[in-house]
Amino acid sequence: MMKPIFLTITMWLFYCSLWSQPIDKNATIETVALFKNLKELSKNHTLFAHQHATEYGHGWYGDEDRSDVKSVCGSHPAMIGVDFGGFSIPSAEGREKFKESIRKNVVGTYNRGGVTTVAWHFSNPVSGGGFYWKDSVSLPAVKYIIPGGGAHEKYKTILREIGDWAKTLKGNDGALVPLIFRPYHEFDGGWFWWGAPHCTREEFVSLWKFTVSYLRDSLEVNNFLYAFSPDNKFNTEEQFLERYPGDEWVDMVGMDNYGDMGRDRYAPDVASKKLKIVSDYAIKKGKLAAFTETGLESIPDTTWWTETLLKVMKKDNMQLCYVLVWRNDSRSPTHYYAPFPGQVSVPDFMKFYNDPYTLFEKDLKGIYK
Repeated sequence: MMKPIFLTITMWLFYCSLWSQPIDKNATIETVALFKNLKELSKNHTLFAHQHATEYGHGWYGDEDRSDVKSVCGSHPAMIGVDFGGFSIPSAEGREKFKESIRKNVVGTYNRGGVTTVAWHFSNPVSGGGFYWKDSVSLPAVKYIIPGGGAHEKYKTILREIGDWAKTLKGNDGALVPLIFRPYHEFDGGWFWWGAPHCTREEFVSLWKFTVSYLRDSLEVNNFLYAFSPDNKFNTEEQFLERYPGDEWVDMVGMDNYGDMGRDRYAPDVASKKLKIVSDYAIKKGKLAAFTETGLESIPDTTWWTETLLKVMKKDNMQLCYVLVWRNDSRSPTHYYAPFPGQVSVPDFMKFYNDPYTLFEKDLKGIYK
């Protein structure tokens, strides 16, 4: 009686492995390997990520092979966050300089064995105001840039520039560098021009689907994984999925949450509940899950890393492939989210670093194989 049950379980595990794939059927070997390795690692570990970690830090800018995290613990973060915001620079010369700088950063991370995730603080393409929504200045750009909109061709030009750049990311091994692309994040809030108050659900879904299909299918960019990440405004799976474009359009589901992690209030149980919704959905649908942004500005809480962040993520056997904390500004004395030498949370961060659950760059072995 046991043999058929064993075979059924074995076959189920086999089919789950086949089913859990990137949405790009033509994804590069390295991109598929990254997806599968992140999926496997998330069962017992999470990669630590820091935005702009190797571009600049607390009191410095542009130093070679430097990050505040490495200065503290001896290793870069396992994942580095960069941003496509520079594709909005008006001058062609300025954009080229940006593209070369970010290319060097992304390729360098890959050659060291690390991973890159990309946010997109996209300046409003049809009005002033930058990427934030500014009353009396900003226009609701989503309806203009989706198919049928007056600025749709302009949006295609912007995506072509991103796609052309993505095809130049060659590592020392000759392979294209995979990226986790996380556009239009925190779309459930109103602070960005793509936020929920400024476009309908149908418009947002149309924007997401077009962005993925144009990059993946028309431009044949095959080294992207696509991450969907609202802010923390949901309490149920139904609310989390309110603007979800469908499983065929998303590789990774995530959540940005500063509010429950000490910025607005300390509500670790609430944060864990929301993360569990994200993790459960990913497990159910064969997706990756991540804590796509969090942090406590200036980290005044000396035990935040182990008593808040680790406890939130370790609860309920969640499977989260990374956690990203926001940037360390190079000039501001207070705008930082990762420790630097002498910062008050360093002793606790070292406990976080040494915990077997967390992975840093030096811990990654063959994540693209």
